[in-house]
Amino acid sequence: MSKPRVAADEAGTAARRIMLVDDHPIVRRGLKRLIESEPDLEVCGEAASVREARQSIREGLPDAVVADISLRDGDGIELVTDLHAHHPELPVLVLSMHDEAIYAERLLAAGARGYIMKQAAGAEFIAALRKVLGGGLWVSDAVRSRMLARCVVDGRTGPIDPIDRLSNRELQVLQMIGRGLSTREAADSLSLSVKTVESHRQRIKVKLGLATGAQLIRFASAWVAGRPPPPEGSTPA
Repeated sequence: MSKPRVAADEAGTAARRIMLVDDHPIVRRGLKRLIESEPDLEVCGEAASVREARQSIREGLPDAVVADISLRDGDGIELVTDLHAHHPELPVLVLSMHDEAIYAERLLAAGARGYIMKQAAGAEFIAALRKVLGGGLWVSDAVRSRMLARCVVDGRTGPIDPIDRLSNRELQVLQMIGRGLSTREAADSLSLSVKTVESHRQRIKVKLGLATGAQLIRFASAWVAGRPPPPEGSTPA
């Protein structure tokens, strides 16, 4: 334990305990170093998968969880939904490389207390973490404006971005396709039947205007990698 944290404890202020959930060890190491540079914060555990996270949270009793969306055996939407159901008082800050315009509102609706991109500066991450630890919500100004705009009646009949048309489950399936998982692997990861995953794949193709499975794989791979989707996926076939 570092000297600053000991001093804080001696002053009667216990360090707030943070659980890290990310499938990249290097990311967890960097986050731990950043968090523990603060005298009143400490990392009480780490996990790389949804299963590990559930166990670590039960054992570590954290004050907050920092979680990525892409995990080994599931995703952040599933984890946040599960944690909100079983630990409604536990704040979750989602830290991800995935576009906040797509995910932020979904994760907040699932029970997260904040969403911040991995490109954010360290000071901003700490500010976001302190915000959710204090019972507040954290989103970027762009997401906040988007959420406020949804409250205004402007005559729109549907979302502009085709990705917005996907349900949370369809978004999970799209992400797994983009990560290279087969239909069977996606079904096993989501505890669904192969037939159900195939049905989700078909609905995703329709909503995104894709004609074939190959187009779906190319679109999903580009989307997960943060690249623009192929031209063939931009309009219905």
